[in-house]
Amino acid sequence: MAALMTLEEVADYLRVTRKTIYRLVEKRAIPSTRVGHQWRFDREAVEAWLRQNSSGVAAKVLVIDDEETVCELFRDTLEGAGHSVMTAVDAITGLKLAKEEDVNLVFLDLKMPVMDGAEVFKEIRASKPSLPVTIITGFAESELMASAMQGGPFGVMKKPFTPADILTVVATYLHTSPSAK
Repeated sequence: MAALMTLEEVADYLRVTRKTIYRLVEKRAIPSTRVGHQWRFDREAVEAWLRQNSSGVAAKVLVIDDEETVCELFRDTLEGAGHSVMTAVDAITGLKLAKEEDVNLVFLDLKMPVMDGAEVFKEIRASKPSLPVTIITGFAESELMASAMQGGPFGVMKKPFTPADILTVVATYLHTSPSAK
């Protein structure tokens, strides 16, 4: 028998909010089964759904992180999956690219010198309110994160993360964004 996950478990597995999973269920976009009054998700079907939806649809992704190795990990992972990647190792350059380039998704480090990720996020949100941003951080419970939250909704990817985590975020975004197809 297949291993079924609850809504909370699939949200945790995909590293998205429960609300995102509800939206996907409402659109019948994610494989799910109703058991009584609860939704259940077959892990293998969800993994197949991720593979199917991450191929064939390319995103233009901007990565803003002051660690070059993190930028390289994103570039290698995403370009290997057929996506276009731009990186910036400082906040000022990253903010300029976010404002001037037509990107589908931004991965933004929270803690950077000169200008922190919370400030960059607020500037991005002011110039492109609908641009999806995922903050990458090892400081999810910090005052800096609380400051970023004042700028509006965003995704969070906690460090350390794997290439699979990166692809999951992009695949989830591509499948839920009407402009991505």
